Formats: sequence, C-alpha cells, structure tokens
Amino acid sequence: MPDSKTILIVEDEAMIGMMLEDYLDTLGYRLHAIAESVDDACAKAREGGFDAALLDCNLADGPVWPLARRLKAQGVPFVFASGDGHGIPEDLAGAPV
Repeated sequence: MPDSKTILIVEDEAMIGMMLEDYLDTLGYRLHAIAESVDDACAKAREGGFDAALLDCNLADGPVWPLARRLKAQGVPFVFASGDGHGIPEDLAGAPV
C-alpha cells in the first residue's frame, strides 16, 4: 500500500512491539520503526518521517513524557498505549489512551 501511513512504535517489551507491528500491518499501516527507549524514540522524532506514534507510557529508561511533548510540539499525532492510564501529566492529558 503506497499511501499507507507510517507509525512509530515506542515499546520496550519486544513481544508487545512485534504484536503491535502485526496488528498495525493488518490494519494497513506501515511500521516506521520500533524504539525501545526514550532516548532512541526522541532521536527518531528528530529525524521525522512518520505520520503518527503509538507510545508505551513507561519505558525501562523512564516515562515517555519528553517524547510526547516533542511530538505534540511537532504536530505529530500520538496515542498512549498503556494498561495504566493514570499519571499522565496534565499538559498531555488530552491525548488518547
């Protein structure tokens, strides 16, 4: 699908990342990359080239809030994917969970 949107997955659990990749593929989206840390994800955000992001809230190296704020400032849509939708900072509370 040449017109399909590309998605950045930010997830530090490899099996969940692969499952999300398969799920998005089934829905017709293309994977841009899987980032497993906040630092890696922020680097991918600086590079750009994706249409939206799916963010795990809590990564091994800390919460994903700096990335979410960067994406928000860049106008890149994102969704928090978390089993725990609590604790999202007030300035990011409007994002879908």
